[in-house]
Amino acid sequence: MKHSTRSKRIRAAYRVTVAILAMASVAGCSWPSFLITPVGGRREFVETELSRNSRWATDKIALIDVSGIISNAHSQRLLGQGEHPVSALLEQLDKARHDRRVKGVILRINSPGGTVVASELMHDEITHFKKSGKPIVAVMMDVAASGGYYIACACDEIIAQRSTVTGSIGVIMRTFDLSGTMEKLGVKSEAIVSGEYKDLGSLFRKLRSEERAIFQGIIDEMYGRFVATVVAGRPKLDEARVRQLADGRVYTAAQALEAGLIDRIATLREAVHIVSERTGSKKVRLVAYKRGMDYRPNYYASSPVRPSGDINLLNIDLTGLQDLTTPQFLYLWVPGER
Repeated sequence: MKHSTRSKRIRAAYRVTVAILAMASVAGCSWPSFLITPVGGRREFVETELSRNSRWATDKIALIDVSGIISNAHSQRLLGQGEHPVSALLEQLDKARHDRRVKGVILRINSPGGTVVASELMHDEITHFKKSGKPIVAVMMDVAASGGYYIACACDEIIAQRSTVTGSIGVIMRTFDLSGTMEKLGVKSEAIVSGEYKDLGSLFRKLRSEERAIFQGIIDEMYGRFVATVVAGRPKLDEARVRQLADGRVYTAAQALEAGLIDRIATLREAVHIVSERTGSKKVRLVAYKRGMDYRPNYYASSPVRPSGDINLLNIDLTGLQDLTTPQFLYLWVPGER
């Protein structure tokens, strides 16, 4: 009896498998293939080659990505935690620094910015990497704004694509006022505090003028640090000129080049050649660092998947930020905020 039941189950599973394969064959016009590969438990970044300009190339240029919201926290995924942007950048910079065959780094940036602290941490780690004597060149993609531009200022050179949007030099703080909605619902919130400003930025009442002045003072201090960072990274621009440019607006690549915010407009392929010239290496391999089964056949595929969430015409993932119900200080370009 058990043998008969088992045989029926095997035949049923076989028929289901054949049906699935048949449907897949019709849909794809060819028989699908399946690859079963054991995946190790090691999670550190491993090197993968993206391209080489000579069969005998031994010197390497490392391509490192900073993509999406810059935050000092793990990004959230459907099944667990994603990368910690600052940690991932440091890990890759360390691999490039300790590898004697890596002669230079391309930092590919595709980010509207993020939190002030995370942007500053990334800037500091790039500055520390430069002590190795290896050049690091920023290559901007779709967007490298606010915090994305902030970290680019730590690099030896800034390159943009022809259609890159950059700039947005400034600070923004997000807060909300739910008092009107609560009043309509007949709900009232009361806070028992130890000091007058302990509930500064509360969602449940209007922001008072003196509270706004406190926040503005913090914003002004952070803005001053941003301006100083741009001045340090763009020595041809003085503070007065940077403050003229740093009114929060974004610039096209051509406008940024004219203003002196970037060094040149070039493709990613041209950027590899530029870094090769900087390092004096004529025969180079372009490499990237990946985790697990992250397949990267070339330097375009190595860029992370575009995050979801629409802001105007841009897809920008805001899940990397902390709870948006609490005030945050951001080097972030957020169109349509007011």
